[in-house]
Amino acid sequence: MTIAGLVFKLRVLSSAMTEAEIITLFRRSHALLEGHFELSSGRHSDRYFQCALVLQDPGLASKLGAALGEFFSGFEPIEAVAAPAIGGILVAHEVARALHTRAIFTERVSGAVTLRRGFSLQRDDRVIVVEDVITTGLSTRETMNALHQVGGRVVAVGALVDRSAGTAFEDFRVPHHSLVTLPAQSFVPAECPLCQQGIPMVKPGSRL
Repeated sequence: MTIAGLVFKLRVLSSAMTEAEIITLFRRSHALLEGHFELSSGRHSDRYFQCALVLQDPGLASKLGAALGEFFSGFEPIEAVAAPAIGGILVAHEVARALHTRAIFTERVSGAVTLRRGFSLQRDDRVIVVEDVITTGLSTRETMNALHQVGGRVVAVGALVDRSAGTAFEDFRVPHHSLVTLPAQSFVPAECPLCQQGIPMVKPGSRL
């Protein structure tokens, strides 16, 4: 089914849309995959979210961003919405659109996560960090650290999908919100039952 074919079957997204409806959106767009995957953290899992397949539709991306941004509307003023590249870029852009502020992103350079491309923050600028999917929270923590190093103040964290059942958010020590909480099993490679069963593994995403 094409993305255009999905749109007429799905009512307008809002904060009132249920998790089940959003998960249906991901499944129908093939953004929720099932099998044997290597996550960006290096762990293996039986599920993988490829949010790009939903976000490729500008209308759906805007609605998802607005739904996530609605939670953060009470945090204003917000000087920027930030995300780690690449997966979080479109999420940050659409949440920033909803909050009428700017979107920036961090990148990995020689192993370190940093701001590039002329992006900057003033001291104590209030920033929200968003992701497409949070699993271990590593990319979010690295982005938060990079923003703190240039004087930014992270006041909240968000994601379209939380795979950690809330545990990753606990480490951030700021208010947080996700549209969907859908824990998925993940394993260290040496203990992965999917490997032991000989199920072929794919690596649909990677941290650059």
